[in-house]
Amino acid sequence: MSLALPSNVLSLSDAAAERVRGLLRVASSPVTGLRVSVEKGGCAGMSYKMDLAEPSPGDEVVEQEGARVIIDAKAVLYLLGTRMDVKTDQFSSTFVFENPNQTSACGCGESVALTPADPARVG
Repeated sequence: MSLALPSNVLSLSDAAAERVRGLLRVASSPVTGLRVSVEKGGCAGMSYKMDLAEPSPGDEVVEQEGARVIIDAKAVLYLLGTRMDVKTDQFSSTFVFENPNQTSACGCGESVALTPADPARVG
């Protein structure tokens, strides 16, 4: 039996979509998307990882405003309902995640604690 996931696995702000399009445009090798995954590690237990990549079987692909984000199949339940944005200050620009599945974060901002979403409640 396959699980029907809601269509809002992840959404992008206008700034995030612009940044993803820019990364894909200047990539050193042809790729079709920015892969977002979640890995174990850091003081809070998990961290977000991003790479330029092609989709793999089982991945979810979100296309918004010409930007393509590939969500690793193992990260989908951790990212359900997440909004991806860009935070820019005087010296840096970085992606940030407004994730309803986040239960805490470390003080340094490098890792988070995430609980998998119940897809039946999100849809």
